Amino acid sequence: MKRSSFLSSTILQNLLPATTVLLVLAGYSTFAQSQAIEETAQRPLIKLLKAEQIKPLCDSSLVDLRKQVAAIEKLPPAQAGDSDKVLTEWNNLQINIENLQGPMDIMSNVSPDPKVRSATEACLIDANKFSTDLLQNEKLYARFKAIAPTDPVEQKLRQDVLYNFDDTGVSLPPEKRERLKVILDKLEELSQTYERNIRDNNQKVSFTPDEMKGMPAAYMTQQKKDAKGNYLLGFDYPAYKPFMESADNSEARRRYQIAFTNHGTPANLDVLKQAMVLRHEMAGLFDLPSYADLVLRRRMAKTPQAVYKFLDEVQTAVTPLEIKEIEDLRAFKAETLKTPLADTKIERWDVEYWQQKYKQQHYQIDQEALRQYFPTDAAVPWILHVSGALYGVDFKAVKVPVWNKDVKYFDVIDTASKKRIGGVYMDLFPREGKYGHAAAWGTRGVSTIAGRTPFSVLVTNFDRKGLNSDELETLVHEFGHCLHGVLSNTKYVSQAGTNVELDFVEAPSQMYEEWARRKESLQLIAGFCKPGCPTISDDMLQRLNAVHNYGRGMRYARQLLYASYDMTIHNDQGATEDPLAVWAKMEGATPLGYVPGTEFPGQFGHLMGGYAAGYYGYMWSEVLALDMLSRYNGHLMNPEVGHLYRQTILMRGAERPAEDMVTTFLGRKPNSKAFFDEINGKRIQ
Repeated sequence: MKRSSFLSSTILQNLLPATTVLLVLAGYSTFAQSQAIEETAQRPLIKLLKAEQIKPLCDSSLVDLRKQVAAIEKLPPAQAGDSDKVLTEWNNLQINIENLQGPMDIMSNVSPDPKVRSATEACLIDANKFSTDLLQNEKLYARFKAIAPTDPVEQKLRQDVLYNFDDTGVSLPPEKRERLKVILDKLEELSQTYERNIRDNNQKVSFTPDEMKGMPAAYMTQQKKDAKGNYLLGFDYPAYKPFMESADNSEARRRYQIAFTNHGTPANLDVLKQAMVLRHEMAGLFDLPSYADLVLRRRMAKTPQAVYKFLDEVQTAVTPLEIKEIEDLRAFKAETLKTPLADTKIERWDVEYWQQKYKQQHYQIDQEALRQYFPTDAAVPWILHVSGALYGVDFKAVKVPVWNKDVKYFDVIDTASKKRIGGVYMDLFPREGKYGHAAAWGTRGVSTIAGRTPFSVLVTNFDRKGLNSDELETLVHEFGHCLHGVLSNTKYVSQAGTNVELDFVEAPSQMYEEWARRKESLQLIAGFCKPGCPTISDDMLQRLNAVHNYGRGMRYARQLLYASYDMTIHNDQGATEDPLAVWAKMEGATPLGYVPGTEFPGQFGHLMGGYAAGYYGYMWSEVLALDMLSRYNGHLMNPEVGHLYRQTILMRGAERPAEDMVTTFLGRKPNSKAFFDEINGKRIQ
């Protein structure tokens, strides 16, 4: 999932519990026709702009926004009984901000035109500066301080907005407040630079035909060649991951892995270092010892100590399992190659290859062969059908203006009322200059008092012909974020969709991954295959689940390393450290060690894209995801539970604290039993 606040993609990106996620934009606007979202009688759409149109539109929109703020400033001082008035005027302002920012953010990541991407990035930086000024506005802050909320939804919104103002420095002395503004503006620039360095890196890695041995014929035909007949592979996942799983040449895998790990370029190490220093300085402005202390106080975890305790518990469960799995894989490699065990080693570039061989031999599962079971043009209507059956909605394909011919758009219709409640764009296939992973942007959030409907944008880089089981899970996961956005039904846009605490935001999507692994949902895919595809037998399903469970020690250990590294560079000493040196030391202490010359922190996009001092949230969210799954009691296609989930979790957005919503859905307090059972292989399916 791609995160941002209602402010921008970086400002307060780790400070605010209720302003995180997908992009969280909104829509009804007093000047919507001049914005980057185009309102029609039927639906709001992303207005496709030429590069030269973007700056004038951005400038005029920001002028209008400043006029709106000035008009609010001139209003009489707010009284306790003015909560509805103050919250409504704030809601309208946030909608207008998001009308500008949302399309700019998604276009900066998916537009085929590099000039458009550059122009939208510049607009986002200017929008970020406006947002910083907005949350340092003492008059607007005073209006919120004065009101007395009349219900829990108003109370939570008021508290969240006050947190936003406080965390942007409205209560700091003038000199500190000004310095914080400089820091926030600079962090936005650094975030844009970091992502651009990754996204626009069109470097190709050359491999001889001999180095391509082991690759499927279908893969080979999709790759470009140079004049000498060598294959040229880039850094998109449909090229990289199958190669690491299937290429027989160990040296070729080593070379590709190093190039992939370094594709953020060395410049990003400097960008990350600058961000670490600025974040630490930001914490100091609030008299807090670290950036982690600053941001975690607004999340479920509350303190770094709670995160460290959780990570220690994960380490205790995972480390012995990781070591055993590596040893088992080493023994399998030695047996397969007929080499002495003492002389056999598993390198980082060996893991995916030998895991794939192990799965093929022990479970008769070949990830490339799975593509015939999950054709892409069947998997998409399948997940729409599953989602519709569970949550009581229909998805209607509609032709609208799109930024690339492959992009599809669907209206989301409530089955009971027959009303259009939202929309989803799908941009599924790789191309140069596009965001290189899989993510969902909640480009427009709902607001019932504004009569505003939401839409989300799903971005992936899938193989056009079919998905393997991992990619099917990715599709379901990211579409779960889209559902969280478009099925939200909140009164205020700031509480829409995925604007929940960062350490909960992944939970709905992680829970939804289970639908990519269970018979009652998977067996429906065959019905969408044209002319037809193999069906998933009970035996195959059992083997697929065994494949999913295999390697969980190494998988969770890697997540633990990422989370621990993130916390380390954002602790009270982190700003004094070199980010690559810290990574080399921490990865070097793991059983597989550090590969000299690799620069993973330079392409660890979460650190600059909203998850700084927050990566632990993936596992923290999974605790809640697996616990929520228990409510289905093994019957995943039960529409009654799906309807309850839609009402208590998806529709509520951030109107209530995440733990309260989960408690309501489960009928009890959440716990971590299912999560640790998953790690230990004891979770009942």
